[in-house]
Amino acid sequence: MDNQTRLFTPVLITGCSIILVSFAIRASFGVFQIPIAEEFGWARTEFSMAIALQNLFWGIGQPLFGAMAEKVGDRKAIILGAIAYAAGLLLSSQSVTPGGMQMSEVLVGFGIAGTGFGVILAVVGRASSDDNRSMSLAITTAAGSAGQVIGAPVAEALLGAYSWQVVFMLFAVVIIAMLMLLPFMRAPTRPASRAELEESLGAILLRAAKDPSFSLIFIGFFSCGYQLAFITAHFPAFVTEMCGPIAPGGILHGLGITTTSALGAVSIGVIGLCNIVGTLTAGWAGKRFTKKYLLAGIYVARTIVAAAFILLPITPTTVLLFSAAMGSLWLATVPLTSGLIAHMYGLRYMGTLYGIVFLSHQLGGFLGVWLGGRMYDLHGDYTLVWWIGVGVGALSAVVHLPVKEARGPKLAPA
Repeated sequence: MDNQTRLFTPVLITGCSIILVSFAIRASFGVFQIPIAEEFGWARTEFSMAIALQNLFWGIGQPLFGAMAEKVGDRKAIILGAIAYAAGLLLSSQSVTPGGMQMSEVLVGFGIAGTGFGVILAVVGRASSDDNRSMSLAITTAAGSAGQVIGAPVAEALLGAYSWQVVFMLFAVVIIAMLMLLPFMRAPTRPASRAELEESLGAILLRAAKDPSFSLIFIGFFSCGYQLAFITAHFPAFVTEMCGPIAPGGILHGLGITTTSALGAVSIGVIGLCNIVGTLTAGWAGKRFTKKYLLAGIYVARTIVAAAFILLPITPTTVLLFSAAMGSLWLATVPLTSGLIAHMYGLRYMGTLYGIVFLSHQLGGFLGVWLGGRMYDLHGDYTLVWWIGVGVGALSAVVHLPVKEARGPKLAPA
């Protein structure tokens, strides 16, 4: 059977492995929020700014690494990303000032860009057949969710045995070891369509810039980043401080989850676990239904779930229910958004175009993480930041409705 007609190819499996490792480490940073702040006596804003900068430079780096992969090769872009990731983690482990930590996280952000969705999804998309592409993108995205399942709990367990500095150094070693998989990251040559061959990167960027639908997708992805980054960075601390106590003798207590701190780490894992199902479902649905309506529905559901959670008493039960519900909607937007871009503009420059849209996602992530820390320091809780997330989620649901999914007309030569 031809490699491109199979769903599970070496490229897909390797891409999933790289995404899993990259996202497992990224998803664990919220667990370090309290230990680092307590060791140095930092305000919550300081480490929040570090994670916010990580998200911002992940977004800035995404179109750059996407373009690099398309110009000089996918594997070279991934190698550079892994080196930046590991260097950022090592520098973070030696940081003793807020400024040092924040500058180190700039490198981590670039590293995630080089080993994350923008580069990997583009390779997987090119290596997949038209029939398999939606599901391949969903499976790769779900691998990121699998990383989230294990990332925070593993970090929590390692912090029980080692200092946070040693844990960061161990993570750096794992990132470099991941490069051993790259020989399998070789996408088969895919013949470009005549339209793709005729259209340069500059021309397609200009077409996207003039297309109102591309602008709407860009705006809509902002709230996704705001919600996800805020929860990843602050939800463990939020649960630790705001959740009601875990009852002795209950199911959670019997499973060894005896503190709200442990529950906070587990909640990130629950989000990731449920996200695997949600993302695969989104990939299946993206092949059969209109993607813009699916995206609007996901944002509506997120808005309802987030509003209900903050209005109800925060207990271990509601934390787990929220984590499961939000998890099923977590990264379901990614295969739909990336698939929508591939459908509208073709595969040749998918990495760059998705990277541009993803920049909006990370601008939202920067705001969500930084604002979470800032509002906590000012008011002692996250309530206002949470309600802003509810509002931007509702906005994203609305802006996707006018998107035109058909391929736009190619610009005439200048």
